[in-house]
Amino acid sequence: MFCTDKKPVNQLKKQLFYQCFDYVQQRMDAARQGIEAAQQASKDDTKSSAGDKYETGREMAQQETDRHMAQLTEANKLKIALNQINPDIINDKAEPGSIVVTNLAKFYVAISAGAIITGEDTYMAISPLSPIGLKMKGLKVNDEFNLNEKVYIIESIL
Repeated sequence: MFCTDKKPVNQLKKQLFYQCFDYVQQRMDAARQGIEAAQQASKDDTKSSAGDKYETGREMAQQETDRHMAQLTEANKLKIALNQINPDIINDKAEPGSIVVTNLAKFYVAISAGAIITGEDTYMAISPLSPIGLKMKGLKVNDEFNLNEKVYIIESIL
């Protein structure tokens, strides 16, 4: 059961979580489409080319496939990281799944997904292994940390 004051927090955490999940899914879909396009280009090149031109085109298509496979692998790692987060848990320290509000910015500690806009607020989705994620790891309300000559004071953690 949740207290009435925690219900909006859980909704916000779920919204941030699912927006990160959508971000990962879009990356995975784009990588898969890129792989399919590169493989199709290789097949098309096989039908219409001969000799050195064929080998060059085939190699370029293979490089493109490899690049998209690497992107798909990275997106899978992000998905695994997200799957380890329970958006229903309210945190009291900065850790994966936390919303950390500082005097300078608002953060969602999950994956590096950039800015997420919810209503009138903007949250930076950051990895716990990013420089700022490492600086705030384990900190609590009223703790502070320095990064790039800026002092961040933690005002709340959800």
